[in-house]
Amino acid sequence: MWVWKKTIYKTHEAEWQERMADIPGTVFSESFHAERVNVDVYTEKEDEVLILQACYGGKTEQVNTVDWVAATAPENTPPLIIRDKLVISASSDKAVLEELSAKYPGRIILTFPAERAFGTGNHATTSTCLRMLCDEVKSRNGDWNLTDIGCGTGVLALAGVRLGATHALSFDFDPIAVEVAAKNIARNGGADNLKLFQADVFEWAPMEEEKADIVLANLFSTVLMQAFPRLKAALKGKDSVLIISGILHTQAEETLQAAQKEGLKVLKTVTRGKWTTAKLCIA
Repeated sequence: MWVWKKTIYKTHEAEWQERMADIPGTVFSESFHAERVNVDVYTEKEDEVLILQACYGGKTEQVNTVDWVAATAPENTPPLIIRDKLVISASSDKAVLEELSAKYPGRIILTFPAERAFGTGNHATTSTCLRMLCDEVKSRNGDWNLTDIGCGTGVLALAGVRLGATHALSFDFDPIAVEVAAKNIARNGGADNLKLFQADVFEWAPMEEEKADIVLANLFSTVLMQAFPRLKAALKGKDSVLIISGILHTQAEETLQAAQKEGLKVLKTVTRGKWTTAKLCIA
């Protein structure tokens, strides 16, 4: 086992959170110095820590054992920082959330503990969707609504509501995902205008009043390619956007070609690690 270590200033923590979001084995912790934070990356491969050292400095060490249970406990899992808008914590401890609220004044604090094989939002597909959502919301004036297809934990829909959506729809084919999302939404509160339900994207058809300004679909590329007619139908109009993710970068070209054949225009793509996220609109 190898570890790469670096100490950073707390003022740069958000930047490093985004930079390290796709690197597994990353642990952020308080430093001995009040103004600094420790960044550690644990891996089985020596070349991975050497690459990090070459890129960012710091130091590497070989370690014999790592207490992964302690290292990945909620209190040691760094919050996910999304732009200057969202802070998503893996802890549901009231004291931890109050501390985050004081540390990040003016930001929306959400709690999404990992449970039942569902993560906290740190996965590259989810975190990139959240960043695109925050960026898109900046250009939205007045009323706008959102639909989240394949809700998983419910983090995208809840974030959308907290970012200003007047109402939102969120659904998943998996009943366990809907159960977990319902628990997360109740845990965070403030989502009376969010409708959560179980549905199959291939059978669901939105009513006219349910069509959305922003549609999010974090699904496998094979599902997306078949579902593009449904996803396009969920868009309210020419000014609406569709944010898709869950696409392996090796499948991105064929997935986006399928979208274009369905009459969708690619506005932006972002690749993080092996995953691609894209923003589209009606052509």
